[in-house]
Amino acid sequence: MPSGEYDPDAVEPRWQRRWVDEETYAYPDDDPVDPNTVFSIDTPPPTVSGSLHMGHLYGFTLQDFVARFERMNGGATFFPFGYDDNGIASERLTEDELDIRHQDFERREFQAKCREVCADYEAQFTENVQSLGVSVDWDHTYQTIEPRVQRVSQLSFVDLYDQGREYREKAPAIWCPECETAISQVETEDDEQASHFNDIAFPVASADEDDDTPDEFVISTTRPELLPACVAVFVHPDDDENRHLVGESAEVPLFGHEVPIIADERVDMETGSGIVMCCTFGDQNDIEWYQVHDLDLRVAIDESGHLTEVAEEYEGLHSSEAGEVIVEDLDEAGALLDRRDITHTVNVHERCGTSVEFLVTEQWYVEMLDKTDEYLEIGREMEWSPEKMFSRYEHWVEGLQWDWLISRQRSSGIPFPVWYCEGCGEEIIAEKADLPVDPLSDDPPVDACPECGHDQFEPEDDVLDTWATSSLTPLINAGWDWDEEAGEFTMEHPELYRFDLRPQGHDIISFWLFHTLVKCYEHTDEVPFEETMINGHVLDENREKMSKSVGNVVEPETVLEEFPVDATRYWAAGTAVGDDFPFKEKDLRAGEKLIRKLWNASKLVESLAPAPYPDEPDDEELRELDRWLLAELDGQIERLTELFEDRAFSKARDELRSFFWNTFCDDYLEIAKQREDAAAAYTLRTAHRRFLKLFAPLLAHVTEELWHDMYADAATEAADAVDGAGDSVHLVDWPEPLGIDADRDAGAAATAVVGVLRKYKSENQLPLNAELDAVEVYADVRGFEDDITGVMHVADLAVHPDEDAPVETVVTGIDLDYATVGPKYGDQVGDIEAALARGEYEIDGDELRVAGVTLVEEEFEIEEERQYRGDGELLEAEDVVVIVRDDA
Repeated sequence: MPSGEYDPDAVEPRWQRRWVDEETYAYPDDDPVDPNTVFSIDTPPPTVSGSLHMGHLYGFTLQDFVARFERMNGGATFFPFGYDDNGIASERLTEDELDIRHQDFERREFQAKCREVCADYEAQFTENVQSLGVSVDWDHTYQTIEPRVQRVSQLSFVDLYDQGREYREKAPAIWCPECETAISQVETEDDEQASHFNDIAFPVASADEDDDTPDEFVISTTRPELLPACVAVFVHPDDDENRHLVGESAEVPLFGHEVPIIADERVDMETGSGIVMCCTFGDQNDIEWYQVHDLDLRVAIDESGHLTEVAEEYEGLHSSEAGEVIVEDLDEAGALLDRRDITHTVNVHERCGTSVEFLVTEQWYVEMLDKTDEYLEIGREMEWSPEKMFSRYEHWVEGLQWDWLISRQRSSGIPFPVWYCEGCGEEIIAEKADLPVDPLSDDPPVDACPECGHDQFEPEDDVLDTWATSSLTPLINAGWDWDEEAGEFTMEHPELYRFDLRPQGHDIISFWLFHTLVKCYEHTDEVPFEETMINGHVLDENREKMSKSVGNVVEPETVLEEFPVDATRYWAAGTAVGDDFPFKEKDLRAGEKLIRKLWNASKLVESLAPAPYPDEPDDEELRELDRWLLAELDGQIERLTELFEDRAFSKARDELRSFFWNTFCDDYLEIAKQREDAAAAYTLRTAHRRFLKLFAPLLAHVTEELWHDMYADAATEAADAVDGAGDSVHLVDWPEPLGIDADRDAGAAATAVVGVLRKYKSENQLPLNAELDAVEVYADVRGFEDDITGVMHVADLAVHPDEDAPVETVVTGIDLDYATVGPKYGDQVGDIEAALARGEYEIDGDELRVAGVTLVEEEFEIEEERQYRGDGELLEAEDVVVIVRDDA
């Protein structure tokens, strides 16, 4: 039996350890699993780049709501956990942690350091996640750098290569000069930055004294450091003021080389002077112009962001420094006509915030732009929770400008299984059976090039983008592999695929979700998920994004030191899935109150209906009130099941709390205190057990403790017959409606009567067992008379189910809206007020006739009051009218 106060500091860690030690949530690997009943979740592997934050706490808890509900409602639930520990994030963590640079180490040495740092962080992270009570199957964990996952990742590369969906090309690519690697479009974000517009005079090199061509024109640019990379000048063909320049050539200031002036419709005539320079490369437009017009290539910025020999005397300067020096020299040369402050949007690398460059490099790509319509269609095949999130996916796919660049120039990552013939450059791809391989240490699968016969090969030293691997999590978890003997791809756990759920944040729809759909669809011809659940972000109390630099970050450790884990779970269920929401401490305190209420109500149930579990009474032994409560609970079970299935956790939490607190505790439990019969004991226990199950997905620890104390250790045959018993509440079946018939309207009216009579006694300082002489009820409470009289000690109860209550609604006052009445009626306002005071007015629908004018609805408000003029005192609760009389 629960005793004393609930102690979450002792209870929660004990259950967290026990769930892990006893493998409570293990997926049944050895037993055959029915694919029609298994529920599989493709959980996001967090990046190993730091400690737990509030977003983790929120996201993991939402996933756990689903896992716990589906485990109870369906059967076997696959709920794995992974770590994304290959790629730039882990590499930068290692560099920061050890104060080193990856360029200063041989690759294998640096990779070993990454493994050590990540292992320490992963161990702490695992402990933190377990402290949240998340019902993960810890036997099904993975790391994206482990050999098994490396094999899956390289198999994916080989399969896409065989399909012709991958290619290697030397072309302009997005480049991060800070991380010194190519990146993909999805890894960039917009950043508002302060800058300058520089108006620079360009001489017209071909100007002739005999024609009308001006000697110079003006170009406005924010990037003067790109002047040495200028290869053309463009004018819009409809630009009446400047189109006469088309066909001429211009001289680039300071650098002196000549470039053609060309017409192109992509010029924005509204920006700057309407004339733009094309540099190789400043942005996507430059790349398009370079390709369409077959322009020269002048590379002025290198992989580390410094100027090259093309920049002549500025060679070696960092681009940010070079820009300022070039502006000074332009000014000194008389070519700087104006310089003004602006704020504009800059494309930066989302990992480090560095402005990206566009460099010509040789990279590997996955072809995507040819199938964007198809990728939109497969996105529509999934169920989106919430549905509005599909628009983010749609906008991303429609806005794609690049194929997926998957090669990275880093030290830590999964190697490409590729060698190149030193004689002809032929690509040599590893055999599937040999994977995983590292070309830097492993031999190619051939002794001589199949194209030219050369026997020397160069290993690929780039690594795969981390998203090229984490996009395979459904296949990793399902055990996707190549069967050499059968000559086909197979799955160790085919019952898991398609996965039932992909939960994730809305910020990685373009990263993780899109790339997962693309990869899995190309490998299996199937969408990998039935449903995706997209959660929002946790904001501070002012609805601002949490940021360490701003100082508004709430640390999970601080929250969990003060509040129970179950209180944070209550908080996590407090908003609609998909919405960003502010962190508010009052929600945690509300969770604490609910935990105490559930604990104390459970102790009361135990005292009123002690073990063993009471036998089910004959149907006629149940009072109408008992039947009513169980029927109401049936309705709640149906409603809550629907809400959990719809991932409407906020509504489920609030409706369950309201029904438990108000209907069960305040109404039925108070009535049951006055009874000592088997029907009440059975009803209490039956309802209580079902409440523990309903609360279990939300309040995981306190429900487990109560279940263990009250049911699991003392389960009886009777209890098993009712709704099953087990060692864990999280492994029993989700409750089904009992199918009990009752007059639910009459029961609701009866409990309302009991409630107002209890309030009447309290306000009049009467003990609850004080007798009331006479009570009249104007509502249909037939069948519940004994409950009302017995609980509230009513000597004479009269029920009028079909009569109107002797109560009338009277007007007690009329308020004018002076903001509209004053200006409209001016001096007449005094006459209107006087007539209202005398009661000389007429109300006709939405109109008020008074003092010779007619006021409309928005110009006045009627105050009304319900009055009873007979003997006794009027009590009202919603539609129920109760009259209490003292016959003494």
